[in-house]
Amino acid sequence: MFISKISRWCTLTVLSASLIACQSTSKQATTRSVTDVPLTIERIYKDREFTSQWLGQIRWLADGSGYTAIEKSEKTKIIKQDAPQAAEKTESMGKDIVFYDPNTLNRQILIFAEQLIPAGEETPLDIDNYIWSDDRSQVLIYTNSKKVWRSNSRGDYWILNLSTNTLSQLGGKSVKDSSLMFAKFSPDGKKVAYVVDNNIYVETLTNSKITQLTNDAGNGIINGLFDWVYEEEFSIRDGFRWSPDGKSIAYWQLDTTGSKDFIMINNTDELYPTLTKFPYPKVGEDNALAKIGIVNVESAKTTWAKLPNNSREMYVPRMNWSGNSEQVLIQHVNRKQDTNQLYLTNINNGEVDLILTEQEENFLDFYDDAKWLENGTDFIWKSERSGWRHIYKVSRDGANMVNLTQGEFDITDLQAIDEKNGWIYFIASPKNVAQRYLYRSKLDGTLSNQRITPEQYSGSNSYQMSPDGQWAIHTHSSFAQPSQKQLIKVEGHQQKHQLMANNKLNEQLATLAKPEHEFFQVTAQDGVVLDGYIMRPADFDASKKYPIIFYVYGEPAGQTAQDRWRGNDYFWDQMLTEQGFIVASIDNRGTPAPKGREWRKSIYGAVGILSSRDQADALKAMAERWSYIDLDRVGIWGHSGGGSMTLNMLFRYPELYKVGISLAPVADQRLYDSIYQERYSGLLTDYAEGYKQGSPITHAKNLQGKLLLIHGTGDDNVHYQGTERLINELIKHNRQFDFMSYPNRSHGIREGEGTTLHLKTMMTNYFNEHLK
Repeated sequence: MFISKISRWCTLTVLSASLIACQSTSKQATTRSVTDVPLTIERIYKDREFTSQWLGQIRWLADGSGYTAIEKSEKTKIIKQDAPQAAEKTESMGKDIVFYDPNTLNRQILIFAEQLIPAGEETPLDIDNYIWSDDRSQVLIYTNSKKVWRSNSRGDYWILNLSTNTLSQLGGKSVKDSSLMFAKFSPDGKKVAYVVDNNIYVETLTNSKITQLTNDAGNGIINGLFDWVYEEEFSIRDGFRWSPDGKSIAYWQLDTTGSKDFIMINNTDELYPTLTKFPYPKVGEDNALAKIGIVNVESAKTTWAKLPNNSREMYVPRMNWSGNSEQVLIQHVNRKQDTNQLYLTNINNGEVDLILTEQEENFLDFYDDAKWLENGTDFIWKSERSGWRHIYKVSRDGANMVNLTQGEFDITDLQAIDEKNGWIYFIASPKNVAQRYLYRSKLDGTLSNQRITPEQYSGSNSYQMSPDGQWAIHTHSSFAQPSQKQLIKVEGHQQKHQLMANNKLNEQLATLAKPEHEFFQVTAQDGVVLDGYIMRPADFDASKKYPIIFYVYGEPAGQTAQDRWRGNDYFWDQMLTEQGFIVASIDNRGTPAPKGREWRKSIYGAVGILSSRDQADALKAMAERWSYIDLDRVGIWGHSGGGSMTLNMLFRYPELYKVGISLAPVADQRLYDSIYQERYSGLLTDYAEGYKQGSPITHAKNLQGKLLLIHGTGDDNVHYQGTERLINELIKHNRQFDFMSYPNRSHGIREGEGTTLHLKTMMTNYFNEHLK
């Protein structure tokens, strides 16, 4: 999972050579003449001609002294060939874990691949992930991982003791392959806790003694992990937390028996169809019951938090230790998701004290852990109570709140807290919502919103910061400029080392006929300003008429009009401009653009209605401004929420949109999961008409243009069921359309040999056939 390609760029000795020395020898991008060779689907998605350079996954050490990476071992082994006279081949002996000094980039191998060869085996463990103990005397190696829904969260765990150079597997002698989940060290490094078969276990490393801490899993009860909908909509997978003193573990327990199972059928992998079923609460249906337990590691006794009025109508999206080992902070959210109550919970008796309530008129659209400051008297908290998303310092009892980022703008991400020097770092872009920059404020509130990113880095900037806030891997890109990475000293944004320049990709870009692009704003019918981008052919002639293709998302989970590099998506759009299309995208109200609470929450109770009107208003305003847009040849496409929006535009504004491609859409909002859809659309009992009018299926009878509908039959997220219902509705009204199902592909429609190439070819051909 975390494979660095640094070692592919140059050969480094263990201690002496530095990465910067290697990169300084790289050829600089040279100017090449533009060729007449057109972009093709095959060049982009089959030959993968325009591959971005990849730095690989790195991680900072907890003390900020440097970072580690996984790299191919320089030691090789001979690979036996089937043919007797075949030439010998060699491959790397596995992967090393390597340390880099940020000052010099001197490289030191901390763990050699041969140290990860289990007894009786010939090859090292393949490293999917690794975790250091706090004192770095041990490392936890995660390997042989298997996918569970979205991520490879089940596998095998091994402990390498660096003091004794011994390697041992966790789970005991009878452990099954790929059966452990979320293993992590106790704070003192003497124990490891993990989940097996929905129960939590602790293993003592000195004697391999295994203690089972929970025993009630089964019949819908799961401990230390989450059901499908919690994982998807609250972005949490690991469901337990060690206390700072290592004596207790706080964990989630979910009772999923109230949730009905969704069933998917696989017709292709076996002689007879096979079924997959899992609890999936749809809109208005019963949710899992969530509880928080605190189990004593020695006695294996659990104390349950006494959350008031806890039921299946409440959620527990976040929980963490509160800066000490005596209390846990639990966030308790009502089903409507307009109120979040924060409780400090006594681990000995489960009693709770309410310290803070976050309440919105419509909905809370994010959940984050409170970040406790070292002394435990305050925590850092994000809130939209001012009308803008800001960072607050909150006293332990909730009585005092200080806004650390005041102003009429949103912060988009909290980056790091430097308590020693009194700074908090965050990402924002007060002047241009398409861009992102690093800022900082003083923790005592005396100085706010000091920009750190220099003006020269116009576009999007992200930072992987060391825990102490002193160092960062800075990534910069813009709409037509691939990502570059550099190692910086945060104070003064001092560039120390260039880590990734993407020279080859920049050279390739220079040979292509570069399209024009422009960020712009238009005004909706009620005066609200909408942001977008437009791409025009390199040989653009304003006196001509051009067909236009809109890429749309439009839901609260994504912003499309961003000044950042999009990889192959950029090249596909560029190819479309070469073929004579204009390409554009608009962010309607409700998207997560950093434009304030009112912008994001105006769509409440009517998802798909106001947002589709915004899209239509934008098209009309664009056509009025730019006469080269041919209103008789307007296309649109989108995936997931964008697939839903595509249907809404074709069905609700058939006089404007002539061709649409809808991938994995939510055709009927009542079929989607409870947590997401109810958050934005309201409870079904209160907003039944909003659900009906916002769902594309209600308006399917209005289809006039060409529709290509695409869905994977193995989509566990937006179910194929909804597309089948839409098909029935289109048939009922004799609306002709085109349809493609991808057997057993999940929501991303990526699995299977040739899938992406086939999908993109079909989409390109469809627009060329019906829009040109």
